[in-house]
Amino acid sequence: MTQDAIKVSKFLSLVLRHRPEAIGLELDGNGWADIGQLIEKAAAHGRSLTREVVLHVVATSDKQRFALDADGARIRANQGHSIDIDLALEPCKPPAILFHGTVVASVAAIRASGLEPRGRRHVHLSPDEATATRVGRRRGKPVVLRVHSGRMWAAGAEFLCAANGVWLTLAVPPEFIVFPNEPA
Repeated sequence: MTQDAIKVSKFLSLVLRHRPEAIGLELDGNGWADIGQLIEKAAAHGRSLTREVVLHVVATSDKQRFALDADGARIRANQGHSIDIDLALEPCKPPAILFHGTVVASVAAIRASGLEPRGRRHVHLSPDEATATRVGRRRGKPVVLRVHSGRMWAAGAEFLCAANGVWLTLAVPPEFIVFPNEPA
């Protein structure tokens, strides 16, 4: 993505995941926003967007953070919300192992209390180690944790899979986490 597309993606993340009120945008209960209204509200707040630019960001985002509805008239973030929305995802059985990318500075806290969503609605888990490494690298030296998601599911934990393949759960207790240099 170009630097301009990255800026648009960050703006869309802000208004579709965390602060739609920052531009007076209204999301429906499932997080959808009308693209025309998004463009209009953004312009009223000094952010120039076009439908083509929005569609380009949706299509070219390597993380596939956003989705369009079947008609291409509405957009929403696939996951990562701090606001109360229902993604309308059905619980589903996860793979036996999922991964979480973090940084060295967070490992001690995770050992003590597990993975928590913090300011988000869910803990995000990756389907593969490479993706988790990229996620961890965004904030420093990456550490990849293995999560016994199959065992969590068997114990009654609910998992959702977002449209972009990110797995979501409410929390991961420490007993389901394998830290680096520990036996699996």
